[in-house]
Amino acid sequence: MTSQNIRRKRDASRSNGGFTCAVIDIGSNTVRMVVYGGSPRAPTVLMNEKVTARLGRDLADTGRMPDEAIELALGGLARFALILSDLEIDDVQTVATAAVREAENGAEFLAKVEDLGLHPRLISGEEEAQVSAMGVIGAFPGREGVVADLGGGSLELVAIRDGEPQGGVSMPLGTLRLASLLEQGEDRVDEVIEQALRDAGWDHSITGPLFMVGGTWRSMALYSMHRQSHPLSDPHGLSINSADAAKLAKRIARADVGDLKAVPRVSSMRASILPGAAVLLGALLTRLQPEGLVFSSWGLREGLLHSRLSKAERAQDPLLAGIGYFAAQIGASPAVSARIAGWTVAALPTERHGTERLRLAATMLSLASMQVEPNLRTTQAVEWALYKRWLDLTDSERGMLAAAVLANSGQTDLPESIAALAPADRLHEAAGWGLATRLCRRLGGQSRKSLNVSLLAVEDGDLKLYLRSSHAALYGSPPRKDIKLLAEHLGLTPAVEILSKEDFAAKRDEIADRKWSDAIAAK
Repeated sequence: MTSQNIRRKRDASRSNGGFTCAVIDIGSNTVRMVVYGGSPRAPTVLMNEKVTARLGRDLADTGRMPDEAIELALGGLARFALILSDLEIDDVQTVATAAVREAENGAEFLAKVEDLGLHPRLISGEEEAQVSAMGVIGAFPGREGVVADLGGGSLELVAIRDGEPQGGVSMPLGTLRLASLLEQGEDRVDEVIEQALRDAGWDHSITGPLFMVGGTWRSMALYSMHRQSHPLSDPHGLSINSADAAKLAKRIARADVGDLKAVPRVSSMRASILPGAAVLLGALLTRLQPEGLVFSSWGLREGLLHSRLSKAERAQDPLLAGIGYFAAQIGASPAVSARIAGWTVAALPTERHGTERLRLAATMLSLASMQVEPNLRTTQAVEWALYKRWLDLTDSERGMLAAAVLANSGQTDLPESIAALAPADRLHEAAGWGLATRLCRRLGGQSRKSLNVSLLAVEDGDLKLYLRSSHAALYGSPPRKDIKLLAEHLGLTPAVEILSKEDFAAKRDEIADRKWSDAIAAK
């Protein structure tokens, strides 16, 4: 992304209540800068650049970071500092991890980074584990398990429960150190894990999955998705049960590096260290007995951002925060989406398979697609649903979002790429959301007035559209077709009734009371 685009997004985010900031992560393997914008609860990556300096590659032998690695890292950091200055981004966090904190020349290196104006902060292994866990907590709210953050210099393990990290342990098992350990035999890796866990008082298996953080783990996820011909592209959120995880670890441990390099988006560097990482994963699975794996693209950098949010901000739904901000940026008001979702609720099943948060998200994406060129909007909306990185969303729910935005365009026949993601009944339900949104928005052009003088409800096997007599003319050809399509989808008979102002008010109160009773019964 160009500097001009980042500046434009930065200015747009400020005008829409968003933010722009950057995190520079000086790791043992790579030095990376990420520029974020958008919603603070669900930040969007505007720029992501790294330098593979491998600062920690000689620590086991010399105890120092190599001079050429330092030179490469400082060159990249100088570039990052200049870009951030030119973009006028002054909200910058710079952190250094395992290699710098362990190297004899770490303090000297940090002084040179300080001279660049970046104000680096050296964090301990325990803090690194805690902050990475906060990133996972932000991406998967309400989940419990253990975060396994694998970097170049170390592996951090930390439990998460009740929305907080529960202590952690840092082990000298980073990808740059695995090769020398494996030369002593695979059992040596297990010995290091056992000793570290014993020292930390961690002598039990875990509850929940392992949340896998780090580029090497994500490359492992990409390998798995490639083998499965997975219809999605983002490894974030990929779940693998424990039995399949053990098979995956064995397969990669024995794989030829050339075959690993052939996997799309797996770099040569990652391919060369994947077999060793797979041996490490096998040892973790044996020792910790997790219920499975969940791969997270959120870790240390996002944890730094999430940690500084207020309690109220952390409590926001990250899916709705992200989609709401995105939709607003292109001209689709989240407030209008909420009104349309409320207008359609009496005609749709109450949380049969989806949830109201998912239905609202689908409504926002559907309305956002209407801001796009007509020849592109359907394809664009499906790509948003399937491929944009929304948080706290399963593959099945992505399929439901895609089915809803397709139906909003009048299409209920689903391509295999969507049909493969979720059971047919869930996709059918989601298509009903999209058809109801289509009816509502086309009835009166999404105007507030049209929503106030119309009602949609299921009564005695009929799908009934009620209109106040002052707006009877709204029932023209488009809504006539739309209510027929929705009724057929729901197995109902379409009907319309024109009411006086007084009768309409009474019907509105009746439907509102019914929705309240249904909501109580559903609970």
